[in-house]
Amino acid sequence: MHQFILAFACLLLSLGLFAQEKTLRVDYIFSGTARSQTISLDELSCYDGWAGRRVNTDSVAVRGNGRISLTDASTGKVLYCQSFSTLFQEWQTTEEATRVSRAFENVFLLPMPLDKAYVYIELYDVKGNVASSLRHIVDPCDVLIRQVKPVPPPHEYILRSGGMEDKIDVAIVAEGYTAGELQLFYEDARKAVEAILSHEPFSSYRDCFNFVAVALPSEDSGVSVPCEGDWKNTAVKSHFSTFYMDRYLTTLRLKNLHDKLAGIPYEHIVILANTDTYGGGGIFNSYTLTTAHHPSFRPVVVHEFGHSFAGLADEYYYDDQYSEYYYPDCEPWEQNITTLFDFRSKWDDMLPKEVVIPSAPVDDLWKSLKEGKPADGFIGVYEGAGYQSKGVYRPYPDCRMKTNSAEAFCPVCQRAISRMIEFQIK
Repeated sequence: MHQFILAFACLLLSLGLFAQEKTLRVDYIFSGTARSQTISLDELSCYDGWAGRRVNTDSVAVRGNGRISLTDASTGKVLYCQSFSTLFQEWQTTEEATRVSRAFENVFLLPMPLDKAYVYIELYDVKGNVASSLRHIVDPCDVLIRQVKPVPPPHEYILRSGGMEDKIDVAIVAEGYTAGELQLFYEDARKAVEAILSHEPFSSYRDCFNFVAVALPSEDSGVSVPCEGDWKNTAVKSHFSTFYMDRYLTTLRLKNLHDKLAGIPYEHIVILANTDTYGGGGIFNSYTLTTAHHPSFRPVVVHEFGHSFAGLADEYYYDDQYSEYYYPDCEPWEQNITTLFDFRSKWDDMLPKEVVIPSAPVDDLWKSLKEGKPADGFIGVYEGAGYQSKGVYRPYPDCRMKTNSAEAFCPVCQRAISRMIEFQIK
């Protein structure tokens, strides 16, 4: 029996798995301006259970705007890594960032290592270059790692396909619902899950997911609307007017958010705001936040989940953005847009043979659609995406990542989502 236990422990180590079955939570402060970045370690804590990925632990599915990795101190083996984006990096592209320094909370969940390990975190600039980084040691025996014994908040599983060990766990979180409105929240959470699972490829992979509705009560009903002078006391402290954009609804209080979710198995977060005002946001491997009572709630929650879960880019565009997000001398990491710098890495393999790059104007294609041309024949390279009308291209005339009126994700986005799901479970 002793030999069997030893062999099993060695197998766990060789696979990069963690016999402790604990989560290491690492809190950071990212601060700086448009031209500077600083990463500061805030606090370490841990608690029982690990709901995160157990496969492909030494790689990432897409680059993201940053990466955090856990490496065994004695062997150098990569035990776990995760890519992500942050609200801080998005703020760095705003006008405000040119004249003031600000700080943002960020929280990352890692599996607790069996022995001493290095955590290495790096942030990338808009061209994918490392802009700042930090490496620090984690010792599981460190007495200053806060040991948390959380009591799970009230919750209800909307879909439970299996244990957290082999499923993707998504927490649907109440924001701006008073104690007397939590039944309404559960109804809204069911609508959100139904909306997500009604879209391919999520519907085909529904058995890979657990969705749990977490009923966090708020003192006030609704959410804060700063441009109207209306500040409310709510569970996750969200507000509109992020970066002075009226419809951009986010929360900056990530430590509070994760504090309140402690005790719930989760990898991804969808926050539902109790308001009928249009707005929301989605940040890759951070959270989705959207309003639950606007008429466009269903398509918007799916769109924002496309951002936070799959790392998909927006496919709409403007001509008045303050600064560009994408440049012709580098390829975006998002799978559904391209600058043509390295198009072979994108959907080149999905293009019909007759497609011209860039593709014909959309109006001409819609005329062909009315004549019965197969939908897949519309995969092309259409200029206008990633908030830029010129120099950035999308794969389809319309898509759930472009407009609320689109009925589905385009084939390229569907493939990207499928890849992300399979990366987390296979």
